[in-house]
Amino acid sequence: MTDKKSIDSLLSRRVAEIVGEKELRTKLKSGQPLRIKHGVDPTTPDLHLGYSVNYLKMRELQDLGHTVIFLIGDFTGRFGDPTDKSQARELRDPKTVKDLAQNYIKQALTILDPQKTEIRYNSEWYDKMDAEELIKLMSHFTYSQIFERDMFQERLKHKAEIGFHEPVYPILQGYDSVMLEADLTVIGTDQIFNEMRGRDLQRDFGQKPQAIIAVPLLVGLDGKQKMSQSLGNYIGIRESADEQYGKIMSLPDELIYTYFEMVTNVSNDDLAAIKRELKSAQTNPRDLKMRLGHEIVKMYWGEKEAKKAESNFVNVFQKKSTPTDIPEIKLKKPTLLVDLLVDNDMAASKSEARRLIEQRGVRIDHKPVTDTNYLVEGTPGTIIQAGKRKFIQLG
Repeated sequence: MTDKKSIDSLLSRRVAEIVGEKELRTKLKSGQPLRIKHGVDPTTPDLHLGYSVNYLKMRELQDLGHTVIFLIGDFTGRFGDPTDKSQARELRDPKTVKDLAQNYIKQALTILDPQKTEIRYNSEWYDKMDAEELIKLMSHFTYSQIFERDMFQERLKHKAEIGFHEPVYPILQGYDSVMLEADLTVIGTDQIFNEMRGRDLQRDFGQKPQAIIAVPLLVGLDGKQKMSQSLGNYIGIRESADEQYGKIMSLPDELIYTYFEMVTNVSNDDLAAIKRELKSAQTNPRDLKMRLGHEIVKMYWGEKEAKKAESNFVNVFQKKSTPTDIPEIKLKKPTLLVDLLVDNDMAASKSEARRLIEQRGVRIDHKPVTDTNYLVEGTPGTIIQAGKRKFIQLG
């Protein structure tokens, strides 16, 4: 059995909304092992801290003895969820989706307990479903039920197209819950509509409807919009320790408490103390951000790397010196600076590298370089810096 205090804590922190709370509390109190569904459509190579809010909540449930079914939408991911999209997504081939899925699994298991995580793929049932079965599944819903969604109404209002395949998505996401016999799903608040369809279908198929725990959508580093790679306001789960720490230090002060609550495991007592400190005029928010950066880096890279990232940040940004342990590379021949930046993951593309150089964001031996045709000769000991946190040294 799980005591009431533990259940209250579980159902409050990192929780925005619960559907079926009474039944869920009864199940949690009984100690009955639950099957917890969490589905993802692989769309990008990496996961960010916005996803981690879900995984940390599921890890809490795993620590109470429950099993997480980490469902890869390798079928639904081929055409994508229309939620919050102003236009239809491009279709993708199965291999691309499968390749991206492997990165998702590896990164999610840095938080989830591998021993209590079951990996499934929804192509298991959808690749075998024929047209008649699909039409029968669609017949469980009406046009008005599906098209009441805000983004469809917005598109109709602005005369934007809606693909025939898009309204089918929430039905398929809901049917995943039937196939997995889910007791509970943990998702972001933007997925409530889709998972409510799961409850509808489970009733129709003679199952008890799943409960839904909806976690808040984490606001990104811009302090305005939800964390997203496409918006560039994200912190990646597997970004380097220095990159994670540096990004946290750029966080708006008003998000400090939210990040402590949502993406770290500090205790509830510590959270209360942090809230008091933030209200105190004697507290420098920078000090709390440094602690936050340490907590986050420690979760993904360990205590040693967290201390090193903190030291590097202090050296680079407060003492204006160079970080320790700079990656060393050797040049066999003179190389264009643009190519060097791209080849060493200091810029995502040549266009980004040129933009960095033109904006005085690249330094060689601490001096800005603005020539996009600059040729790096390869002198040993030369230090190249891109942006605020990326360094290499020539060997």
